[in-house]
Amino acid sequence: MTARIVSIGTAVPATRLHQDEVRALFAAQDGVDRLTRRRIQAVFDASAIAQRHTVLTDLATPPGPRAEGVPAFVDAEGRLLSPTTGARNDLYIATAPPLSAEAARGALRDARIEPSAITHVVTVSCTGLFAPGPDYRLVRDLGLSPTVERCHLGFIGCAAALPALRVATALAATRPDAVVLVVCTELCSLHVRASADPQQIVAASVFADGAAAAIVTANPAIGRPGGLELERFGSALTDEGETDMVWTIGDNGFEMVLSAEVPRIIGREIQGAVARFLGDDGQPEVWAVHPGGRSVLDRVEAGLGLTPDALAASRDVLRDFGNMSSATILFILAALLRDDEVGDGARVAGLAFGPGLTVESALMTRRRAAAPVDDEIALAVAASA
Repeated sequence: MTARIVSIGTAVPATRLHQDEVRALFAAQDGVDRLTRRRIQAVFDASAIAQRHTVLTDLATPPGPRAEGVPAFVDAEGRLLSPTTGARNDLYIATAPPLSAEAARGALRDARIEPSAITHVVTVSCTGLFAPGPDYRLVRDLGLSPTVERCHLGFIGCAAALPALRVATALAATRPDAVVLVVCTELCSLHVRASADPQQIVAASVFADGAAAAIVTANPAIGRPGGLELERFGSALTDEGETDMVWTIGDNGFEMVLSAEVPRIIGREIQGAVARFLGDDGQPEVWAVHPGGRSVLDRVEAGLGLTPDALAASRDVLRDFGNMSSATILFILAALLRDDEVGDGARVAGLAFGPGLTVESALMTRRRAAAPVDDEIALAVAASA
């Protein structure tokens, strides 16, 4: 039996950031010279992002109320502050589990699966650390069986959702009743900082917060019918890029290196990586590409010779939610599951990029549920009228 994604649930924090307001906040920081201000303007304007979500209420315009004990990230004069890594991580511990649970409940509800049916939990995050971790909290928060088998994939970066689905597929093959809950939760905005460094400006312009959960099973009798069949996965390291996308832990948050070479490397490498992965299978009908940024999508589109609308789902998620690291590609797959134009049997290629540079790939097939007998009769009557 082939494992399938039955459903995907998504969740974002309540605080919405409009891109022009965030741009104005960064441009107004002390010590920002004319050149840096112009760079901030250009980078934010070129991001193709309209809005994002964050757990940091004081980044909004006007600032929202902060809960007791939550460190300030912006002072009364609008200056960005620099809380310690410990303070940032404390906020992750407080806010990531509820967001994870919200996404998971949405996936369970959509799949028509009771929490008691979950046999395995796979969690993903690179923006915070604690133990007992996110996998443990999901068991407690959702009321799952204490015998649920758990694993956590940490610090893999933006590409991590596809390895998580690969793990879920392997787990689903271990027993006929296996139902795997995969949850990716990233609070990228926790690591925001004021900086004139072009790489930090790029990071500030694209990263956001969000969570997404997928239900995976190989049993066709479990949950609602249809979904995305998980055919196979691939992983490749590019010949260069080890120092161009880097995620490390600093004293004042996690520090992201995201050089201008990243889109160019992806543009040079993507055709060969995809050709090796697809082999003789030919081009898929649908693409789900992680939107590391607008320029990444542009390079993928050009490198693979895709039509302008081929990455529409990826561009829509980037516009409305920004780059939520590992959770982002699940938002895209969720949109494709809702898209009536993605027909039964359509092949979907998923691509995501992580530190290294790593290219993760997945080949999926869209399966739609057969229409109930009553619906088929109604359609036949309508067609003959």
